[in-house]
Amino acid sequence: MARFDLTDAEWSLIEPHVPVAATGPLPRRVREQFNGILWRFRTGSGWRDVPERYGPWSTVYSRFNAWAKAGAFQRLMEALIAEAASRGQVDLELVSVDSTIVRAHHESAGLAIAGETLDALEQALIEEKGAPLPTQQSVLRVMPRRPRLTRPARARLPVGTVPPSGAVAGRGLRRPGSAGPGAG
Repeated sequence: MARFDLTDAEWSLIEPHVPVAATGPLPRRVREQFNGILWRFRTGSGWRDVPERYGPWSTVYSRFNAWAKAGAFQRLMEALIAEAASRGQVDLELVSVDSTIVRAHHESAGLAIAGETLDALEQALIEEKGAPLPTQQSVLRVMPRRPRLTRPARARLPVGTVPPSGAVAGRGLRRPGSAGPGAG
């Protein structure tokens, strides 16, 4: 047994809830494959990195995929919580979510909304709570974008044609055979 593999006592709680086919041969090495699934998620490595002691990585992945699609892990968690409750061992730590493990997406750092939308949200809050909001510092209000001033479109010339000499300045283009700007 490897360092973090399930003990016999832990496996005795889990084994009755692990799905096995009703007909056909019993899958071999179910406990090792379950330990392989746990190893993969504990380490955060890829499926191909699952050690050989748990069986071929493809078999461990196939077992996980089938169990996940069948809802076996959800039923297992519910059964283990029910077992802990029957023993009087349920604690809020079993189901608590801590902000150190929950991460927000990088795009959720700030919310930019139009001033009218913010006013409407504040008004809805006042109506729901029945009391005006306390006076706060002014909030940055995002104004709608002004339309961009567009430049006149430049004419595109077919490839291989040379523009008139006045259109060449400042664009890095040269006439074939010329020495370039300032080559007097």
